[in-house]
Amino acid sequence: AVLTILLLSVAKEALAFSTISSSSSLRASSPLFATTANNDDDMHDSASAAALSRRDLLTQTITFTTAAAALSLSPLIATADDATTASATSVVVAGATGQTGRRVLERLASQPNTSVIAAVRNTDKASKSLSESSTVVRGAMIQKVPSLDAAGIELKHLDVASDSTESITGVLTGADSLVIAVGFVPGNPLKMNAAAHEVDNVGTCKLIDAAKAAGIKKVVLVSSILTNGRAWGQEKSPGFQITNAFGNVLDEKLVAENYLKSSGLDYTIVRPGGLKAKPPSGGLVISGEDTLNSGEISRDLVADVCVASLTDGKASNKVLEIIEAEEGGPKVFNGLNM
Repeated sequence: AVLTILLLSVAKEALAFSTISSSSSLRASSPLFATTANNDDDMHDSASAAALSRRDLLTQTITFTTAAAALSLSPLIATADDATTASATSVVVAGATGQTGRRVLERLASQPNTSVIAAVRNTDKASKSLSESSTVVRGAMIQKVPSLDAAGIELKHLDVASDSTESITGVLTGADSLVIAVGFVPGNPLKMNAAAHEVDNVGTCKLIDAAKAAGIKKVVLVSSILTNGRAWGQEKSPGFQITNAFGNVLDEKLVAENYLKSSGLDYTIVRPGGLKAKPPSGGLVISGEDTLNSGEISRDLVADVCVASLTDGKASNKVLEIIEAEEGGPKVFNGLNM
């Protein structure tokens, strides 16, 4: 446990302080990455993404830069006639008792005309834990967990490790959208490889198969930056090596990402940087697929992006890499105020 705690600490620092290598091409290809004043100590002056300004949002279009090419999207601010591609009326959150999942629950529960289903391994324990604030130990991680008003949230059993695809399909049937916020909890170093494979790979793929069978219209998957690090020269970067030391989790997540991409489902893959429990202190920074290898972000912003992705057509079939700017900037995502 002590070894795992030390590795977790080093992994967080590696994600926060490793360099970003693709800034020149990003700035050249998109106004999103125009140079702005940024005193973020976690990112070098050559950072590949800059905090969005409100003027940018009103006057520019967003361009997501991928490893192969730049893909221009529609204007950020939608007009009254520019309807979103989907309106989620019933949403299942898998991994709902995790720190990110419960934040997604909280935001969805406050939305009108939206029914929310929390898919959890133990409904009795989840009902109690969601309604209480506490400090808990999950594996080697100590987490401060705020309470959540669970009124109006339906709890259903779902265990991606042990449930069959058919059983999971039953849980998802009748819902419009699915947010996947599952992830193995680092614990016994001798069992991490098996746990990461079981949850972040096989279990997540079962969720995707079940979503197709259940008629789910939209899937949002919470993943991580550097999942595809091997493909763009980041295999030896500190962030990749140390994070992947936890059960080869980045490799396992990449399998699930690719499975979702090929599923035919409307998807958004959200790749956050190093996660922190504190509220955001800076603006949201969005970068293209396979561009970020450093940075941190509040789980609050990750949850905001997940919820926005459910109904924002500009996030359809996209991979969004997100971190938090250290100073200022509006907290925005594709023109949506957070």
